Amino acid sequence: MDISLNKYISETGFCSRREADKYIEQCRVTINGIEAHKGNRVAENDVVLVDGEPIKKKNHTAVYILLNKPKGVTCTTDLKDKTNIIDFINYKTRIFPIGRLDKRSEGLIFLTNDGDIVNKILRAGNKHEKEYIVNVDKPITVDFINKMRNGVRIGAGTVTQKCFVKQEGDNRFKIILTQGLNRQIRRMCETLGYNVESLKRIRIMNITIAGLQPGKWRYFTPAEMAVINSMVANSSKTADGNEGMDE
Repeated sequence: MDISLNKYISETGFCSRREADKYIEQCRVTINGIEAHKGNRVAENDVVLVDGEPIKKKNHTAVYILLNKPKGVTCTTDLKDKTNIIDFINYKTRIFPIGRLDKRSEGLIFLTNDGDIVNKILRAGNKHEKEYIVNVDKPITVDFINKMRNGVRIGAGTVTQKCFVKQEGDNRFKIILTQGLNRQIRRMCETLGYNVESLKRIRIMNITIAGLQPGKWRYFTPAEMAVINSMVANSSKTADGNEGMDE
């Protein structure tokens, strides 16, 4: 049985499916010596190379890490980017982030070498919650809160889903998303005439950032992993084109 190329790469633990698509687009992947393209499929005996090196099915211990990402770190595995998250965390084996946080944003992000759980968590249809604290550049109004709650048109044909929003101060609010569009909160605010001055993700699913200082990381506890596995047990691993862990 054959599988899609990006799924094959992610299931080896080499990178996430999203990152695999980038490698393919950059012409860095071959199948049996032939340059690969998005949509290619991989059969059992095919040889897949990334940057001329073979990738093998994972035989390693799964690693699950949570990081309190500071501002200025970019959620990419591209080592050419001097602010990349991989060099920042400097872990002993290959890991990659689950989803993204904007370089200007801070807070909780997961890293792993488990492609299966990445695909399950990222799939937007699985409705996993992400909670943020946001400061904007001017006083918040009741109208702003109501519009944020009920959906904001942030592009041609794109209206954000209804979500929980609560004012926390004159210029500060809390928002809980199950959607994960690129730069979603910033784009929502900009549409309504506000600029985001700071954005921090404080929770993903059952995991909070409590007790973890900026720039520090720790492993998931067994109890946290048990809950995560329970939450994704019925989740599809199949990407639906709308990965759900951007801000």
